[in-house]
Parts: sequence; structure tokens; C-alpha cells
Amino acid sequence: MKSNQPGLPIVFVHGMRVSGTMWRPAIQALGERHPLAAPDLPGHGQRRGEPFSMPGAVAAVLEAVDQLGGRALLVGLSLGGYVALATAAAHPDRVLGLMAMGCTALPRGAFGAVYRGAARLAAKYPEECNRLSAFAFRRALPRSQADAMVAGGLSCETVPGVVAAVREMNPLTALSAYPGPVWLVNGERDHFRRDERRFLRACRDGRLTIRPRCGHITSLADTADLTRQVRDAAAVIAARTHGSTPQGRMR
Repeated sequence: MKSNQPGLPIVFVHGMRVSGTMWRPAIQALGERHPLAAPDLPGHGQRRGEPFSMPGAVAAVLEAVDQLGGRALLVGLSLGGYVALATAAAHPDRVLGLMAMGCTALPRGAFGAVYRGAARLAAKYPEECNRLSAFAFRRALPRSQADAMVAGGLSCETVPGVVAAVREMNPLTALSAYPGPVWLVNGERDHFRRDERRFLRACRDGRLTIRPRCGHITSLADTADLTRQVRDAAAVIAARTHGSTPQGRMR
């Protein structure tokens, strides 16, 4: 964690079964300008073994926000995006802006059934699923990013609780409750973009960006481009905070 810096505070929220270490390349690329944090959610990383719940995850994010001064831009991928949505909806005064990546699919119907099936397998064979996940990360990502994904340990045993918690939330209601700026960011090949237009319509101040040739995880592969998007979002928020003309809604 880097704090007491002049830039906009940013809290990164990790995905399912990994930990806050997944954001190390982005944090290193952003350097010293911004106060930065990447907390572990319940059941993950240093909190492995704890039961996952959405209220517990939101509390972990808020604790990191408080450590950076009380208000921050949230950047989350996959599970981290859903957690960031829930945090922004419940505590809009603490969230300066929201970048939600790879989380614009409603966890319902056949799509939800696939993930419930995967959750059952993860619960039955957690160590095998951990090894398979590590292998997949190393096949899909550059070495530095793959190393970051596994550095904090993998915790597939928490997948059933995560899937249940996400299924119980209503991300469209969460988005509509948050008045601040939202950046929805999806890889062109990401299966989690299936409901992205509904998510965009739910935003009160939203914009949608598609990253060409990227999938769900490979959106992390180009660290320079990812951090450019984060810096751009932080600049928009900073400009608004200082009274500049708000950016228009982009589609």
C-alpha cells in the first residue's frame, strides 16, 4: 500500500479465488503518484479460510478506502467488479468513481447454472482446481502478470460461497443507485459482457469501453493500456472535483 501521495486514491478489488496480489503489475506501473491499495477479500489471500460474504467483502473494500483517506476510485475485475458495484451502491459518499471490469453479466438462467456447476466441482476438488487455475493463468498471461495472479495463493474452496453471494445481488439495481461516474470495461471476447448494454443503461453516469482481442483474464495482459485507462478515469474524477465541466455520457 502506498499512501499520503497527492493523486486520487485508488482501491483495486481482486477476482475470485486469487488475491490482491493480482494487481501488483498495475500498482507498480502507476508508481508513486496515487495512494493505492489492493485488499484481500474474505476467503482469499491472507484471509483464506474465512467464509465469503458480500457484506464482508464490502467491509474489506471500505477499510482500504478509509486507509487512503475516506474516498477513492474503485477498480475491480470479475468478482472484484461485482464487489465494487455493491460498495458504490451502499456507500456512494465513499466512492469517487467506479471502474467495473468483466462483470456485466447477470448471474441468472443458464449462465448462472454453469457457474453453479463449476462451484460444485471447485468445492469437491479444490486443490486440483487450484493447480488447473495456476496452469491457465500461466498459459494466458505474461509471466509477470501470471506470477502476480498466484503470488497470494489460490483458494478455489471459496468459489461456492462467491457464486452464491453474487447470485443473490442485483447488479443493475446497484448501478442505478450510484450517482457517480462509472466505467464499464470489457474484453471483446469476454463471456461476462453478455448484458453490458443493460448495465450501461442502468448507470446514471456511465460509459462502456471494449478492449479489442481481450478475454476475461487477458484484459490484464497489457498493463500499460490498463493503467492508462485507470489514469484517465482518475483524471476525469479529479477534474470534476475541481469544478471542471463534466464529461458527457459515452456509449
